[in-house]
Amino acid sequence: MEKTPSVYDFMELIRENNPDTEHLCFRSLHARLQREPESPAQLQYTGGTTGLAKGAILTHNNLVANVWQCREWMTEEIFLGVIPFFHVYGLTACMNVGVSLGATLVLLPKFKTEDVLKAIQKYKTTVFPGIQAMYLAINGNPETRKYNLKSIKYCISGAGPLHQEVQEKFESITGAMVVEGYGLSEASPVTHVNPFSRISRKIGSIGLPLPGTDAKIVDLETGSELGPNQPGELLIKGPQVMQGYWHKPEETAETLKDGWLHTGDIAVMDENGFFNIVDRKKDMIKTGGENVYPREVEEVLFRHPKIKEAVVVGLPDPEKFRGEIIKAYIILKENESPCEQEILNFCSRELAKFKIPRIIEFRKELPKTIVGKVLRRVLVEEELKKQK
Repeated sequence: MEKTPSVYDFMELIRENNPDTEHLCFRSLHARLQREPESPAQLQYTGGTTGLAKGAILTHNNLVANVWQCREWMTEEIFLGVIPFFHVYGLTACMNVGVSLGATLVLLPKFKTEDVLKAIQKYKTTVFPGIQAMYLAINGNPETRKYNLKSIKYCISGAGPLHQEVQEKFESITGAMVVEGYGLSEASPVTHVNPFSRISRKIGSIGLPLPGTDAKIVDLETGSELGPNQPGELLIKGPQVMQGYWHKPEETAETLKDGWLHTGDIAVMDENGFFNIVDRKKDMIKTGGENVYPREVEEVLFRHPKIKEAVVVGLPDPEKFRGEIIKAYIILKENESPCEQEILNFCSRELAKFKIPRIIEFRKELPKTIVGKVLRRVLVEEELKKQK
């Protein structure tokens, strides 16, 4: 490979260092990169769930800082690596943190429920960074209880919301503790996580900011900082925040203002400093003059005993009366039959009338990113094409 002062050959780093010396290779690389901490290390493209993907410029300092922030939650562990490492969540929360700890990494090329169950039992993995869809698949697999999964101590759920029903069932099956965290490509990605303690964690919350991370909630209209329990946009400042978007100065200026990363997520902070994500600002549904957050409706749908997965979107009202109407896409559990009126009745007991879906569509699958996040924009685009 071509030699330049800013390019390092990974295999040479391995050969130059004694593998029996704890963390030496990682520290050697870290020491070299300290000479140029603010130079770009990675173009991490966003998931594109709400629009075109953008390349977040992450520096060496961003990535290394996020590793050390995440390490505060860890000790020596055996990591299950099934989140792709080309995704920044897998890169940081599994690979980089694991390497920095000198931990064992049990790597699987892709998520297959049976392969994951076998790996946990065989290698006695203790940390399972994942997403809700993975825990959901394990919950619903009829073979799960045949495996010994008791080695798992901690599961970190990211890349999207963790519904309480999924969390509680996985914990009852495995005995593990599942905590929700939060991050985004623009922050390397982790900014918040719950304490690994059943006493200290808060169910339904993304937890506390990582060490060295500032977070605040601001009014969506005025930008003024809000107090506890007032919903607004979540802003982040810390050493893990990106330099900007690759060749997109206008988008960078909209997202990074006065050193604060504007996440585009609506959140609240309680009196104890725990943050809750209400929903994406772009996903908020405006119907009949009211604001509806999809996550609130989805939480109710997930509690229905026949529903396996659900996602809610806002669609233009063809009668132009309500602004938008709420549509729910639902995947039923195995051997269950469509039951639209039953689901609507269930929602009517749990939700205000204006929050109840007006349309329900049953599907076998939903469009998702490579790591399992539902592509809401694809669902909306499909509907808009039908209306033309």
